Amino acid sequence: MVVSIALRWLRRIVVLVLCAAVALVVFALFRPAPQDLPWTPLRLDQPPGVFTGRKIAALGRDPAACATLLKTAGLRFTAIPARGPTQCRAPDSIRTAARQDMLALSPVVTTACSVTAGLVAWQAHVIQPAAQRLFGTTVARIEHFGSYSCRRMYGREEGSWSEHSTGNAIDVSAFVLTDGRRISVLRDWSRDDPRGRFLHAARDGGCGMFATVLSPDYNAAHRDHLHLDQADRGDMGWRACR
Repeated sequence: MVVSIALRWLRRIVVLVLCAAVALVVFALFRPAPQDLPWTPLRLDQPPGVFTGRKIAALGRDPAACATLLKTAGLRFTAIPARGPTQCRAPDSIRTAARQDMLALSPVVTTACSVTAGLVAWQAHVIQPAAQRLFGTTVARIEHFGSYSCRRMYGREEGSWSEHSTGNAIDVSAFVLTDGRRISVLRDWSRDDPRGRFLHAARDGGCGMFATVLSPDYNAAHRDHLHLDQADRGDMGWRACR
C-alpha cells in the first residue's frame, strides 16, 4: 500500500517536471520581445510592441519618469512649469529644443511630456522608416498647427474639453523631406502614390504610439492634419485610430 502511494506520487512529480520542461522550451522558442510585455520598462529606442502605446500614454501620470525617459533617450528639452486656468491646466509640459534630429518639429512647441515621448518614438520607428522606404530619404521637419489651446472639442461653447486644453495633443500638418519635398495632409492624403501611402503609414503607425489618432478619414474637421493625443483612458482603456 505504501509502495503504491509512493509510486503514484513519483509519477505525478515526473509529469510535473516534464510539463515544466516543455513550458520552458516553448517559452524559449516563442519568447516575446520586451516591448510586447506589459511589465517591462519602456525604452524609446526599441521597436514598438503590443504595449508600447499604453506605456507611453501612462507616462502622463508620472511626469518625473517621463522626463527621465526623454533625457535617457538623448532628447534636448526644457521642462515648463504648470500653466493655464483650472479647466485648462497643463501640468507637465516639455518644450523641445530646436534643430535636433531626434525630434524635428517646426515650429518648436510645448506639449505634455507623454505626447513628446510618443512623437520621439513615432519619428524614429514610423516616420523615418516610411520616408526611407517610399522616398529614399529622411524627414527633416515635421510641421504642425500647435498643441496647447484652452478650448472645448471642435471649438464648441459646450461639451467636453479638448485634449489640446492641457497640451495633451498635437496636430501634424505636413512633413518636409531632406531634399525639400513637402508632404501635406491637406493636399496629399487622397493621392494613390508614395505621398499618399506615406501619410497613411504615418497615421497607421501612430496608432501604436498614441491613445488617439484622427485623420482626414475621420471627418472634415481633420482634413488638413493628423490629430495625435495621449488621452488617459486607463491602462486597458479603448484607443482610437481613424
